[in-house]
Amino acid sequence: MIDFCAEHNIAADIDKVNEAYERLLKSDVRYRFVIDVDSLH
Repeated sequence: MIDFCAEHNIAADIDKVNEAYERLLKSDVRYRFVIDVDSLH
């Protein structure tokens, strides 16, 4: 799936990392959250 997304330029955008993390801690995630720490540098 990662290769498919890379080939078709498909990416997710989460600009509210803190909110996503808080929801993750509360188990309030319906779908998958991904945090790409490499892009934070």
